[in-house]
Amino acid sequence: MNPVLKLLIDGGSLTTGQMAQVAGIAESEVQQHLEQLKKDRIFLGWRPVLDLSHEAAAAAAVRAVIEVKITPERGGGFNRLAERISRFDEVESCYLMSGGYDLLVFVKGTSLQKVAGFVSEKLSTIEGVLSTSTHFMLRCYKDQGFLLDHGEAPSARLNVAP
Repeated sequence: MNPVLKLLIDGGSLTTGQMAQVAGIAESEVQQHLEQLKKDRIFLGWRPVLDLSHEAAAAAAVRAVIEVKITPERGGGFNRLAERISRFDEVESCYLMSGGYDLLVFVKGTSLQKVAGFVSEKLSTIEGVLSTSTHFMLRCYKDQGFLLDHGEAPSARLNVAP
């Protein structure tokens, strides 16, 4: 795998010196801003937007979206279970939702079997989890506001025959 791409996937970022140069301020000021953002729990980490469809090793990861119905607890509602589910390494994101299910969980694994194993052995066995519905992601067209180019020509309107 490309070493720069690996750094980006592993959470690589600009150095404080590079940020200072881009922002036109002193590196110590950048450090102060970052520390304050971390203290305020606004800055939680770096996350690049990558189109991994062309990188075989990175594209081998399997991603799924899981709808989870849970029983709310007296005095805590959905929070304790949501926090417990969020602690699993396989879980990328976990959201409390309105509608037909309670939690929307984004999961990543190295294979379809690993993700299925997570759902059947870890997630669905938690006391309070009533049901799960797993949807595997097949292809990404847009991520975090960025359109991903898959090398295809944009679809043109079909001609309308009278």
